[in-house]
Amino acid sequence: MEHDTLIVLGGIAAAGIVCQWMAARLKLPSILVLLVVGAVAGQTGALDPDQVFGDLLFPAVSLSVALILFEGSLGLGRRQLRDAGAPALLLCTVGAAVTFVVLWQVAERVLDIDRGIAALIAANLIVTGPTVIGPLLKQVRPRGRVGAILQAEGIIIDPIGAAAAIVVFELILASRLEGVNADTATTLLAIVGIGAGIGLAGAAILVVALGRFLLPDHLRQPAVVAMVLFTFALSNHFQEESGLVAVTVLGLALANQTRVDLHEVLELAESLQVLVLSSLFLILAARLDLGVVADDLVANLVLLAAAVLVARPLAVAASTVGSKLHLKERAFLASVAPRGIVAAAIASVFTIRLDEAGIPGSDRFAGAVLTVLIGTIIVYGIGGRWIGTRLDVAEEEPRGVLIVGVNDWSRRLAELLREHGLRTMLVDRKRASVVTARLAGEEAVHGSILSSRVQDSLDLTGIGQLLALTSSDEVNALAVERLRGRFGRSNTWMLAPKDPEHQVGRVLRWPDVATIESRLAAGNRLRATRLSESFDWDTYRERNPGAELLGVIRDDRFVVPSDEHLITPEPGDVLIALAGRKPQDPVVSAPKAKTAPNLP
Repeated sequence: MEHDTLIVLGGIAAAGIVCQWMAARLKLPSILVLLVVGAVAGQTGALDPDQVFGDLLFPAVSLSVALILFEGSLGLGRRQLRDAGAPALLLCTVGAAVTFVVLWQVAERVLDIDRGIAALIAANLIVTGPTVIGPLLKQVRPRGRVGAILQAEGIIIDPIGAAAAIVVFELILASRLEGVNADTATTLLAIVGIGAGIGLAGAAILVVALGRFLLPDHLRQPAVVAMVLFTFALSNHFQEESGLVAVTVLGLALANQTRVDLHEVLELAESLQVLVLSSLFLILAARLDLGVVADDLVANLVLLAAAVLVARPLAVAASTVGSKLHLKERAFLASVAPRGIVAAAIASVFTIRLDEAGIPGSDRFAGAVLTVLIGTIIVYGIGGRWIGTRLDVAEEEPRGVLIVGVNDWSRRLAELLREHGLRTMLVDRKRASVVTARLAGEEAVHGSILSSRVQDSLDLTGIGQLLALTSSDEVNALAVERLRGRFGRSNTWMLAPKDPEHQVGRVLRWPDVATIESRLAAGNRLRATRLSESFDWDTYRERNPGAELLGVIRDDRFVVPSDEHLITPEPGDVLIALAGRKPQDPVVSAPKAKTAPNLP
């Protein structure tokens, strides 16, 4: 039996990563893939979370949610909070109140249930959450402020939703919504006060311990994770459900302090978030009782429609009055509000509590919440990208190139890529080189790519690849290391270093800087050539002996050669090569329509 349990636990983690990989390959929302696979596993009996985890199921889910909330709030630094601004705060207050009232009234009338249970359903459904917003934003990639607003809302509203559910439940027990009990107000204040206090205390301890180097390097990341888990558990010990507030405040406090660099903590938190989120959704889906969902299905679908078509648009309209958001941005905010793991976890807890209190309607409560949860994941998961594209708020597929290092040949490379429709951005700390690039019509940024300030200021819309092309192996390696979290390891490249120890990420199969510059001095130049059936790669090499292939533009992407990925140019590709002075091939410029304008 022990071995079976170990296999199931290992299988959950492995299946979660496989689902994430499948979603990336199929270009589907990862949540949908996890939901389908988990539901199939649960219905076929391959995964029974209650049997595997027993009494530890809800503690394990709660601690996992704490890690996810912490990771999300850790990403809400000053810039993100500034971008989110008042709309995010209003969505978590005014918008949440509007959503609660609308869904409360609809649930009471459509489901024909006790108004207390209807209010509990509405309180559970005001949350969105980073577990669903995060993957959706990665798929949609919205431009401007809307992404920051949705991310901030999803993180901040989770503890608010949990507190609202507790308050409603206390009211059900105390007076069945006939009057407000003083103990309820005390409970709400305790949730906020205890949670915020313990969260701030945990952040202060970490800042002191890390800032004064009281911990060796190998304990820095584990200490942060341990503090998250302990803060959550300690806060919940003193006041139930205050742990969500505590870990959110802990993350926000760490994200907005300036004494300690937390880059390595962010990397660990992101990795944990992917693994934990994948496992959580598989477990959630496996526990779905489709029989409960099927009961009152028509009425629950009406509730789902009210959440999507009425409650969310009204909440956004009320929360963005007087804001500087464009109409399309408001429409997109009104079109994205999936419910996630926190709503499911809270619903599971209160289903048990309703039964223990002898209050009828727990099965209908669970069915309504689960229907809306599954429905919003499907609706927004499938329609999010489509809506974002139609409203012109979603980024295009990131095909552009960020080039670190400005010199004659990197400017020429940027020019060729730009002429063939790819956005390019050059970054260098040498002001004269940047000014020269700008005068030549290139988009160039002055500053060190290793500076967090410079990295945060870059507008990387539409850029999905990094080429580190400076003459310094150390700068190239550090640039790749700092930015591979943004672009992914498979899309970060550097020139081959003289010392293999400086190799980080993928290495370009290119000559070194000295060789390229010597060939340029000898009269070679970078040129773009389009291949065809009559003028293929073999013909090109025959006419251009010694030409050095730097890459090809294929399917509107710049594909570069490496040791693990050699390129065989094909008809239709545009070669970017370092070749002789006299052109021996048909050089073809890109159509004007594909040109991506860059501002100096």
